[in-house]
Amino acid sequence: MDRDFPIAERIRRIRAGELSDGPSTPGMLRSQAVATDRVWAGMVHTEPGAFSGWHHHGEHESVIYVATGALRMESGAHGQDVFDAQPGDFVYVPPHAVHRESNTTDIVATLIVTRSGQGQSVINVEGPDH
Repeated sequence: MDRDFPIAERIRRIRAGELSDGPSTPGMLRSQAVATDRVWAGMVHTEPGAFSGWHHHGEHESVIYVATGALRMESGAHGQDVFDAQPGDFVYVPPHAVHRESNTTDIVATLIVTRSGQGQSVINVEGPDH
């Protein structure tokens, strides 16, 4: 059989116990399953009542799935754009969108996150207008 495409990297499984520490933002614990030059995937845990620091994801587009708890997302000028996402909701974060996240519930929020892009995936900043 003649093939005109390169041999692909092997498909692999990452077990729950094999996740490593992900890039940090104050108030959030990130665990990464996959980190390549073009994609990042992992989980984020936010304690009840906790807020993350302000940050953005550079050139990356992010999709967040709320598994447990809740996600309050603050963004926009002066952080005035605010909404809450509940378990089962997805949130899209475009490149360079400065934001912070919080958990408004009394249980640990668990978020499943995938990012696609290149360059540094987490850039911590002082606030939404920086």
